Amino acid sequence: MRNLFFIILSILCLSVHSQHLNLTNNAEISVITCGPGTELYTAFGHSAFRVRDTSLGLDRIYNYGTFDFDQPNFYGNFAKGNLLYFLNATETSRFLKVYYYEKRWVKGQVLDLIPTDTQKLYDYLENNTLPENREYLYDYFFNNCSTKLYDVVNEVLGDKLVKPELFANQNLTHRELMQQYLGDQPWGDFGIDLCLGSVIDRKATPYEYLFLPDNVLTYFNNLKIKENGSEKLIVKHTENILGAPKFKLNSGTQIFTPLLFFSIIGLIVLWTTLRNIKRKKRSRILDFSLFFITGVIGLVITLIWFATNHISAENNFNVLWAFAPNLFVSFYYLKKKLPTWVRKYSLIAFVLIILNLLLWILKVQVFSIAIIPILIFLGIRYFYLWKYTY
Repeated sequence: MRNLFFIILSILCLSVHSQHLNLTNNAEISVITCGPGTELYTAFGHSAFRVRDTSLGLDRIYNYGTFDFDQPNFYGNFAKGNLLYFLNATETSRFLKVYYYEKRWVKGQVLDLIPTDTQKLYDYLENNTLPENREYLYDYFFNNCSTKLYDVVNEVLGDKLVKPELFANQNLTHRELMQQYLGDQPWGDFGIDLCLGSVIDRKATPYEYLFLPDNVLTYFNNLKIKENGSEKLIVKHTENILGAPKFKLNSGTQIFTPLLFFSIIGLIVLWTTLRNIKRKKRSRILDFSLFFITGVIGLVITLIWFATNHISAENNFNVLWAFAPNLFVSFYYLKKKLPTWVRKYSLIAFVLIILNLLLWILKVQVFSIAIIPILIFLGIRYFYLWKYTY
């Protein structure tokens, strides 16, 4: 699977270098929308531009969603949130091979532009493919391959556009918008909820809806352009390039979900705690494991929040149950007799669990439903460690 992924990326990243062209009156520019796939990294779909001029034999995709593994310090920049994406020009036939192989639908919205505007938009894209212009700082929610399509059209034709009032009444957050596509990805959904903070729980602005390709398609269907004093829809017609049926999620197809997994862990913790109370003993391995694992998770979340430039990872209150200091305190729980301060620390950890629930109830941050059993079994264990280990 990994080799296939690299092959696909290689195909997408094959650049087409050509001299600047003066397009003919037959030239067309389309907004391309690609449907979601089955892998997590394809779950939200994709967007690009297509420039086609049959008179010149030109048919090219302009894709803002490419990146280079050979960039200096690629993995370090990725971890820090400083990943540079770039605009890449690719032959349409090569671009479509990936989506044909993955059985994903592809639609093209042909823009109804006069030849001079078509040329201006094409010139802008060609200029953006130059090495000195093609790179941009990628952000999944605010500056990605889908938002770029609107940005480019607005930059080139902004004074002629009549922008629709869309999405304003939906009142959805970024997290809610994402979850519409994650019905078949329960572990991916859990990971996203774990790593991203309360920043994505505020209501998205109408413009911010455009981080999703489906919303870009809807937006351009309603966008108008002024020509000779009158207004017309900017989309002339829509082509079903690959697979006309729209991708549908099959929610609930995975049985072994995070909720089930952590519920099983919770039952084990509860059973062990009841045995400990009955026998007046403490399972040191269990206590060490709970504190050590939550501490490691908390340390990672804290580093993503404070040591990177991932805007969407800020204010992540998962750090209340995944409390980083647990990592260091965990080793004390291997001792047969707990120091007094360690027992009191258990009370602090219990209070943080209550605070976590309060923030959820107040919708300061919406957490994954899979942490419900986590909060329950951690709360029970922490309370036991404080109350019953004197």
